Amino acid sequence: MKGFSDKFSDLPDYILKITKEIWEDRGLATLHHYYGRDIPMRFPSGLVTGNAGVIDGTLATLAEFPDRQLLGEDVIWSEGPEEGRYLSSHRLVTSGTHTGHGAFGAPTGRSFTIRAIADCAAKGDVIDDEWLIRDVGGIARQLGWEPADYARHQIQAEGGPDACQRPFHPGHDVQGPYTGRGNDNEWGARLSDILTRMMDKDFTVIRQEYDRAVRTEHWGARGGWSHDFAETDWMRLRSSFPTATFEIHHQIGRSDPGTPNRAAVRWSLTGKHSGHGFFGAPTGAEVHVMGITHAEWGEWGLRREFTLIDEVAIWKQILLHQGQV
Repeated sequence: MKGFSDKFSDLPDYILKITKEIWEDRGLATLHHYYGRDIPMRFPSGLVTGNAGVIDGTLATLAEFPDRQLLGEDVIWSEGPEEGRYLSSHRLVTSGTHTGHGAFGAPTGRSFTIRAIADCAAKGDVIDDEWLIRDVGGIARQLGWEPADYARHQIQAEGGPDACQRPFHPGHDVQGPYTGRGNDNEWGARLSDILTRMMDKDFTVIRQEYDRAVRTEHWGARGGWSHDFAETDWMRLRSSFPTATFEIHHQIGRSDPGTPNRAAVRWSLTGKHSGHGFFGAPTGAEVHVMGITHAEWGEWGLRREFTLIDEVAIWKQILLHQGQV
């Protein structure tokens, strides 16, 4: 890879090695090198600019969960429009034990296992643009919180409705150095079509495109087999925001030796909480849902689907709208 250290054989090797070096090898100071000084990082919980905030956030997380482990499940990647720039969509299984004080309150001794997906743009050994979704609702549930209650706790801990951090909204975004949209591989296009059909309320696409033995892994550290789980989850999400605008921001498809055909798509829903579904009775709150979906195909269709949203960030937007804090 042009501009990258020789110790990295390819982009997945780079992503997997620096993740372990930063988190499990305690190399927080390496973020001064691996993360751009002015990097924009978009979490569903808000926009953070600069690697100093990334370093402090990583330290706080490790203090709260010192045995934190990050297992790289897949890296789905594409080249960017600029030579030597790449975009990786990195899916992790991450776990930890709550033995320190921090964002989730006093230590409970409980453990969690969730997924996270990070879309990172990198050039010359440096990540300088990022979109990251952690399954915060999954952590909350495993530590004893309901996502809505934890969102309420966040608002209060951050100083109340007027002072708390606002969840990410595209109206407040900044343009980073990465301007790509992915690649034109057929598997990325296929996943984008599936998601678009579902958001157009055509849920027949699941039985048409998904393997009958599909395994679906969704937000809230939940999963299920076959068509029913996937159908119900996607219907309840769309039903919560039936008039929201669906948009695809980035799509990658790949066919690599030794792996299934697979794809990564970053997408969003933006609009009113105007229906019943996952988030209670409609409130009319303006909500932005950041989502990333990974998929793998087998002989009989889509055989693995992984989708993350941040329920806590969604509840936070709803509660701030209602003033119920």
